[in-house]
Amino acid sequence: MKRLILPFMILFILLLNIQAYASKSADVSESEVKRDFEETLDLWRSSDYSSLYGRVAAIGHDTEEGFTARMKSAPLKPSCCWEKLQNVSVSVQSEKKAILKGKVGLDGNGGTEYKTKAFKLTKEDGVWKISKSDLYALAEAKKKGSRKRGKVKRL
Repeated sequence: MKRLILPFMILFILLLNIQAYASKSADVSESEVKRDFEETLDLWRSSDYSSLYGRVAAIGHDTEEGFTARMKSAPLKPSCCWEKLQNVSVSVQSEKKAILKGKVGLDGNGGTEYKTKAFKLTKEDGVWKISKSDLYALAEAKKKGSRKRGKVKRL
């Protein structure tokens, strides 16, 4: 009986170590997602639009110049420090897809406002990137020349 206990104990210890390693690697991915998202907000806050352009997924037909102009004219920018990002939760869906939910502090229009939102992030070139549409929506960046037009009454 004593001979059977030792192999089972070794197997049990190995399984515990494997589970602890798997849990730790998941935590690293979540913290990496959060870190990359915060770095993106910092680039935006510091008006480093060239670097920010490289942190946005699905640029599509936007040129860097068009992206920069749109972000410069946006009325909102991330707040600093603890107001920048709060109440964060991260769900890593795969090696290249994650969802970050959080409350983002934004400066503009005479004060700080907060938007709580879920952001779809994609890992490209080793960096977690925000989608262009999420970034534009967060900044309230409108297309150049777009404005609300009233309805035209026809007689």
